Amino acid sequence: MNTVVSTSKPNQSTVMPMIIIGVLFFIFGFVTWLNGSLIPFLKIVCELNEFQALFVTFAFYIAYTVMAFPMSFLLNKIGYKNGMAIGLAIMVAGSLAFIPAAQTANYAIFLFALFILGTGLTILQTASNPYVVKIGPEKSAAMRISIMGLINKAAGVVVPVVFTTMILADMGDVSEQAVAAMAEAERQATIEALSNKLVVPYIYMAIALTFLIGLVKFSSLPELDLSQDSEGSEEKGSVFDFPQVVLGAVALFTYVGVEVIAGDTIGLYGSGLGVANFASLTSYTMVFMVIGYIIGVTCIPRFISQQHALLGSAIAGSLCILGVVFSSTTSTYMADILWGWSGIGVVPNSVTFVALMGLAHALVWPSLWPLALDGVGKFTSQASALLIMGISGGAILPLIFGKVAHVMGDTQIAYWVGLPCYLFILFYALKGHKIKSWK
Repeated sequence: MNTVVSTSKPNQSTVMPMIIIGVLFFIFGFVTWLNGSLIPFLKIVCELNEFQALFVTFAFYIAYTVMAFPMSFLLNKIGYKNGMAIGLAIMVAGSLAFIPAAQTANYAIFLFALFILGTGLTILQTASNPYVVKIGPEKSAAMRISIMGLINKAAGVVVPVVFTTMILADMGDVSEQAVAAMAEAERQATIEALSNKLVVPYIYMAIALTFLIGLVKFSSLPELDLSQDSEGSEEKGSVFDFPQVVLGAVALFTYVGVEVIAGDTIGLYGSGLGVANFASLTSYTMVFMVIGYIIGVTCIPRFISQQHALLGSAIAGSLCILGVVFSSTTSTYMADILWGWSGIGVVPNSVTFVALMGLAHALVWPSLWPLALDGVGKFTSQASALLIMGISGGAILPLIFGKVAHVMGDTQIAYWVGLPCYLFILFYALKGHKIKSWK
């Protein structure tokens, strides 16, 4: 019998649930940000152009759009705890699907495996985000989500480094330019070896996820009682009667799009500019996101409100886009200032601004969720599903980015795609979250 936690008041039994959910958020980061490191290698193994390579993000994130509402109905039937366990089991299946994908170097199987992983993450995200919002005081919800985000993005910092270390061990130079310059026999042997190396990380992932199924299933993780959180929602016929939720889903669509662009294209962009350590550039974006989440944990709601955090993120993100498209692709004074102590090597200013996008938009996710879920009551699981569908921005917008970069022959210009995204987030921060009726 699961313990039930009411959301009507703070509850002293939230520490253990937060620890368990924190472990899940680390897994979210592990799986999600692995894609940023995977893309450059799949581009080599499957011989893809920039547009084709970004179908990695499409296959992964489109699962959120396809599966979010079915998963919300499943949650209503079986509860949040059992739903999380099922989500982890689906992710195990997706991880194991990488074995035949890597052995055959078949891009379609890679994409199918990524879709399965995304499906598992969909139910986990649909359950866990409202869980973190509703398990404690509403005014500090953004702080709690920031803690989860800090854990999530810490995984994003670690995973690309670990992944590339595992893949590149004993491989020599496997940059796109180096592989293209090889003789045909050497090139094919290198591609085959690289493809086989992609198997090991996902086997480890399957083992870890299997352990987590047991952790969630046999833990004391309580169910949420949302019955006392429904005041004012009885007259609503569906989740679509809540403008702040619908507009919030659009805002999350734009946010996740620019988050994935910042994290998953920085390696491709750096590789095109000849950056030696291009495979680990995603870690730099994640480092800045971690800094942003630390700001959220320490400052919300003590010094800044959730609304002001969202507003500041939108403005800072817009400035970063201008920095990317107008700054130098050769000068490194920005990187020297920010990273000179770390010895990471030469990183052009424009690439550094892409990484800074991580800091700019770090607080969008934690500050938007409590604003969007305010007063939805019994529609919480459906509202969460609609917001989770906004994650499909990570599927659509990077493809648009890739198409612009391919057609224009200039990746730097393609970052203009991010500006309207940040401007819509600005609208939601100023007005969108306050709209409670379509009339």
